[in-house]
Amino acid sequence: MDDVRIAVVGLGHRAHAWIHLLQRLPGYRIVSVCDPIEALLEPALAALDDRRDVQATTQYDEVLANEGVDAVALCVRCREQGALAAMALEVGKHVNSEVPAAHTLEDCWRIVVAAEKSGKVYQLAEQTRYWGFVDAWRQIVAEGQIGRVTFCEGQYIGYYGTRMFFQDPETGRSCGVEELSQYRGARPTWLQDMPPIHYLPHELSPMLKVLDDRVVEVSGMSTGSPSYAHPQITTPDIQVALMKTEKDALLRMAAGFTQPVPHARGHHWYQVMGTGGSIEWGRSGRDRPKMWRADGQMHDMAEMDWRFERTDAPAEARSSGHGDADYYVHAAFRDAVRDGRPLSFDVYAAMDTAAPAILAADAIEAGRTLSVPDFRPGNGRSIGEEPAIGELPKDK
Repeated sequence: MDDVRIAVVGLGHRAHAWIHLLQRLPGYRIVSVCDPIEALLEPALAALDDRRDVQATTQYDEVLANEGVDAVALCVRCREQGALAAMALEVGKHVNSEVPAAHTLEDCWRIVVAAEKSGKVYQLAEQTRYWGFVDAWRQIVAEGQIGRVTFCEGQYIGYYGTRMFFQDPETGRSCGVEELSQYRGARPTWLQDMPPIHYLPHELSPMLKVLDDRVVEVSGMSTGSPSYAHPQITTPDIQVALMKTEKDALLRMAAGFTQPVPHARGHHWYQVMGTGGSIEWGRSGRDRPKMWRADGQMHDMAEMDWRFERTDAPAEARSSGHGDADYYVHAAFRDAVRDGRPLSFDVYAAMDTAAPAILAADAIEAGRTLSVPDFRPGNGRSIGEEPAIGELPKDK
């Protein structure tokens, strides 16, 4: 295969970032664009360097039926996201999907089984795991520099104002609560349809990579609905999950989209504590990451020069987005599809980040702790086999 012939499905703002990068990276050719809102097709076509012979359709089935499509870049965020990924795998197309992957445990299993049966590549395009400091922290933990890890924190408080919570279904234009009188037909977007905690793959993915671990139990709590910050928005301001890992570490993970925070302090923050020290990310734009070691004659946390950007990044990664990390997800997917290279973040690792977030929301609603399944074959399930009832979530 010379180029991966790819269809971009879901033409919101993230899709345009993908279109730009897919054209910049060698090894890709965009052959189809798709969105149920017809008005979004032309802007996507206009963003292409060469729009000749590119399929433009509002029907996902037409993309799946297109024999000239090798892979789907799934930029949709909706309740059916996981099912759409599975459908593509089931007809023999590779899938590179935006976070959060899926919104039900059943769809997680459907993706896994479809990937196993088809032999096609599924990747969750979660970019934060490629940040430079994540690899630095992984090495620190692996070498035992902070002892045995007992506690880890991560949070995504992604405040974008209110502009992404409503969309005009005719034009596809996003609008804020202050514009609703002008767009009387505006509908809530995925940010209101999705429990905020479902977005945790952006925090779980890098931290589980640091820990080389997986979540086995999860519980959670939530503020009420609607938002206290913006009452026109139905989603809770903050949801928090408490998790236990296979290696007996505790994780506290939080997510929210409506609570105002300074941009530099919002979005991503992490901390890892062990029996011999701790590491943490900066808490503000003026703050630096820090480290403390109990055996290092250190009386307080010391500032470190860890960054999102990697010191070993190739030139083509620079300015690709999200601290240069967007390059890595697309390069890894291309190399897996075109050259057969194994993914470091395969379908099982992807579900290790998606399923605990889904079950956290279920645990909040149920008011109890739930078990998280291991999606890897074994323990009575062969490759391509549907999960047994016992592999579905159980109360703890």
